[in-house]
Amino acid sequence: MENRNFQMDTQWNIIHYPEKPTGFGILILGDERHFVDDCKCFWTQNEGKLAIINQLKEKGYTIFSSNLYGRNWGSDNAVELAERLYQHVIRSEILNNKIHVLAEGMGALVALKLMEKMKHRIRSIILLNPILSLKHHLEQEKEHKFFYKKLLRELSLAHQMEQNVLENTILSREETIKQLFDCPVKIIHVLAGAKSYNQSKLYQQLISGSEINPTFILPEKKQQLAIIMIKFFNRHESVL
Repeated sequence: MENRNFQMDTQWNIIHYPEKPTGFGILILGDERHFVDDCKCFWTQNEGKLAIINQLKEKGYTIFSSNLYGRNWGSDNAVELAERLYQHVIRSEILNNKIHVLAEGMGALVALKLMEKMKHRIRSIILLNPILSLKHHLEQEKEHKFFYKKLLRELSLAHQMEQNVLENTILSREETIKQLFDCPVKIIHVLAGAKSYNQSKLYQQLISGSEINPTFILPEKKQQLAIIMIKFFNRHESVL
């Protein structure tokens, strides 16, 4: 069996099985385009993501992921479901109870909250092109009025708050995240377009004072992503 799809709280979830499992699991928290349905998911439909999945499976990793209510923007509901998915997978599969997390874009918002809730159950985290701060993301989008309004609607729906209340709440926050890094964290950023260069400067501001040194790669080097990820995950598996 290559994968298994199942529902929890109306949301579809998927487990990808390696041929020769090592007992280590990876939870994938996807970006805005991420989805899981009854027979497939974004990471198997996208050629580049499928290559990463296949290389991770070749190294024996059991990989699992959830639809997480679509564009959840780090909502408490999404975080709770991600934790429930972890508990289900640990009960149903033969896995070490300390997992790796691979979060892309918006998925980093869920990952940071999970890091607080599941401190001793997360082995390491890779953040790929992450959104580390809703406040800074909103501020960046303000100059693009159409996208800003669309983002506010999505945030309001995800967090179940009125748009104007939510906007004021997020923009008035004082955000620092370095104190949250209670496990090994690696940031990987693919430099594609002006926006990604602005995002790379933002990382330096948000993680100032931490020991994290982001890895920046050019788009033509994206095929190296899985190799970078596997090396990082391997480095944090000596202690069971």
